[in-house]
Amino acid sequence: GLAFAVISSSAFITWQRTIGGRLESRLRFSSTLTWNTFPLPAITDSQRAAIIAGGRAVLDARALRPERSLADHYNPLAMSPELLRAHRELDAAVDKTLGLRGAATEADRLRALFASFAKLTTANELAMPKKRPRKARAVSAAS
Repeated sequence: GLAFAVISSSAFITWQRTIGGRLESRLRFSSTLTWNTFPLPAITDSQRAAIIAGGRAVLDARALRPERSLADHYNPLAMSPELLRAHRELDAAVDKTLGLRGAATEADRLRALFASFAKLTTANELAMPKKRPRKARAVSAAS
């Protein structure tokens, strides 16, 4: 539930557009460029529950109109009020983890995401653990 909710958020799509780029007119998704670098800070249990609930609300809103394709659901001129409301709730939950309050713009989200990325990388929280040096083996005199 958490992964679906996060990648369904406006914060993730903003990161995707900026970091992942495009292929022709489509967004280019790369696990190494986009997902693995998405700077979601450590979240509390209550924040996690709110994000998951937001993702569930998106799925529930889509289920109200099962005859619609994803393209139909996300047609800007015909998006259902329930789906729009569910995405707003999801965005509010994810934005809160980034320190944003109220109606955040794409620019607000991008500033918060890069600040979070800088904090995480400065603290080495994204770095690979250091390898321990190998112990030197004793060489026997018989060899």
